[in-house]
Amino acid sequence: MNVIEFNKLTKYYGKVKGCKDIDFNVVEGEIFGFIGPNGAGKSTTIRCMLSLIYPTSGSVTIFGKDAIKFGPEVRESIGYLPSEIFYYDKMKVKDLLKYSASFYHKDCSARIIELAEIMELDLNRKIEDLSLGNKKKVGIVQGLLHSPKLIILDEPTSGLDPLMQQKFFNLIREENKNGATVLFSSHILSEVQQLCNRVAIIKDGEILSIQDIKSIKNDNYKRFTFRGKSLNNGKFDIEGVSQLKEREDKVTFLYKGDINKIVKIISTLKLNDITIEEPTLEEIFMHYYE
Repeated sequence: MNVIEFNKLTKYYGKVKGCKDIDFNVVEGEIFGFIGPNGAGKSTTIRCMLSLIYPTSGSVTIFGKDAIKFGPEVRESIGYLPSEIFYYDKMKVKDLLKYSASFYHKDCSARIIELAEIMELDLNRKIEDLSLGNKKKVGIVQGLLHSPKLIILDEPTSGLDPLMQQKFFNLIREENKNGATVLFSSHILSEVQQLCNRVAIIKDGEILSIQDIKSIKNDNYKRFTFRGKSLNNGKFDIEGVSQLKEREDKVTFLYKGDINKIVKIISTLKLNDITIEEPTLEEIFMHYYE
């Protein structure tokens, strides 16, 4: 079952393109990554699907229902963490969360306390006294306090320190194990690599590719590093080589293709050292952003 279905979703701000022909599905129970640099159209796409803004054309269905026509109904089962969070400064955290919980037809008190303990959030502090990281924690608790079936995260880790990021990732994994579907939007590819099953790559408001994380990692990409003498000879400027950096004593590049071609070249060189590594997703996807 598809929890989210985008159908040629397009949004223009006057003549400026926010997103165009967004067309992908998110399957029930998966953690789906939405990758792109800042300004690529991720937030516009998400705001359209939540009917916070209206698309120019196209549509989105959530739980099989039109996301705009049935917006209030479907949003009851959605937890949303926006990229930027703004609250009433004079409110205490516990009062803000109690107010948020009042929109749902359930008692969220115990869940608020549980999430606050996990995220190390002081419920008695005022919003105006919180750091950026602690305000982000408030947003996380607010988005999850009603145990939503669909969790939408837009750049969720900004402001969180590395230790708290890992706690947050563990929390999202646990929510997913309990049945929640997750759409995870980020420009930090290592985060997506940790969490997601599939990814959609967006650039300039348009989807470039939708791929499975495992297939990407097993797609014969290798990172080569050679050290030796007189290596700056152009021999590695061949098909399949990208991100080539050559010096007299060092050559590095990313390669996808017949490994025997590389072996044939290095057999003619005098090397002091050779390293072959699995590349990161960031390295693999870099050519999409160039």
